[in-house]
Amino acid sequence: MKLTAEISMYPLKDNYIDPIKWFIGRVDGYPNIERRTNAMATQVCGEYGEVMQMLATEMEAAHQKWGKAVFVVKFIGGELDLSHQE
Repeated sequence: MKLTAEISMYPLKDNYIDPIKWFIGRVDGYPNIERRTNAMATQVCGEYGEVMQMLATEMEAAHQKWGKAVFVVKFIGGELDLSHQE
């Protein structure tokens, strides 16, 4: 089963851009997970288990490296066209 998720990361520090870019770069290391980023959030799509494992791994790594950060994630079961625009 496919899973699509939208992720917003809010590092609790003055220099918030570096942790966000770092996190997005880490997500790109998963070849089976498609990623699209816009000014507000990052969307990912892939196999359900792979997306959930990636999120668990990378959110933990972000907290370990950068300290406190808030992650807001929305999930929808299924595969959405991440290139869709209106």
